Amino acid sequence: MTAPFRFPRFFVTSPSPCPYLPDRQERKVFTELTGPHAIELNDALGRIGFRRSQGVAYRPSCASCSACVSVRVVTPEFAPNATQRKLMKRHSDIQVTACKAWATDEQFQLLRRYLGARHPGGGMAGMDEDDYADMVEHSPVNSLVVEYREPSVDGVPGRLIGACLTDRQADGLSMIYSFFAADDEVARPGLGNFIIIDHILRARDAGLPYVYLGYWVKGSQRMAYKTRYRPIEVLGPAGWRLLEDADMAVAPQTVPA
Repeated sequence: MTAPFRFPRFFVTSPSPCPYLPDRQERKVFTELTGPHAIELNDALGRIGFRRSQGVAYRPSCASCSACVSVRVVTPEFAPNATQRKLMKRHSDIQVTACKAWATDEQFQLLRRYLGARHPGGGMAGMDEDDYADMVEHSPVNSLVVEYREPSVDGVPGRLIGACLTDRQADGLSMIYSFFAADDEVARPGLGNFIIIDHILRARDAGLPYVYLGYWVKGSQRMAYKTRYRPIEVLGPAGWRLLEDADMAVAPQTVPA
C-alpha cells in the first residue's frame, strides 16, 4: 500500500531588487521537490508556471508586479522562419549528445566563459566547481545535459561549444539553464538560438507538445529573444493562450540569444 500524497508546503522569500526591471522588487513562492512524488509534483507545478532550481520549485509572487509571464513553445506547430532556417543550416555540423546529468570540468569552463561574456556581474558570476555540480547533479526529477560540440576529428570529440541542463517533463522539455561560447560570435553566431531550436525539434520528435522557456518579461531586453519562437503560449489568469503581436507592443526585439 503506497503512502498518500501530501500537499506540499509553500514558502515566500523576502523582497529583493528585481534583476529584470529597474526600481522594482521581486519575491518568490517556492516549495521543496522531495520524496517519491517529486517528479509528479514538478510536472504539475510546471504546468502552472513554476520553474525548478535543484530540489526547489519556484515562481514569482511579487506584491505589486506581474510582469514575469511563463512561456512555452508549441512544438507540433513550430515552423522555423527564414532566419532560423539559415541558422540551422549554418550549424548543421554541430554534434549534439544527450548526456547523463553529470557535471564535467569542460562544461564548467565553458560556463565560466559564458558568464564572463554575457553576465559578468550577475548572480551566478561567483559560482565555483562545487556550485555547478550541485546545479547539475542535485535533481530529483528526470534531467539531462544536452551537449553541443564541434565535429569530431579521427574519433576525438570536438570542442564543447554549448550545453543545456534540461528536464524532461510529462508534457515537454524544460530548459533549466543553457550556456555556450558567447565569446565566439564570429565563427559560431547565434548558438543560443540554435540550442533552443534544437530543443524544440527534439521535443517534437519525442512526441512532447511543449518546450518551456521560463519567464518572459515585456520591456526587458534580456527576455525579448523568447518571443522569436512561434507559436508560443503565455500563462495568464485564465490559463495558457497564444502570444499575440499586440502583447509585445512595447517589448524590444534586438537582444542576442
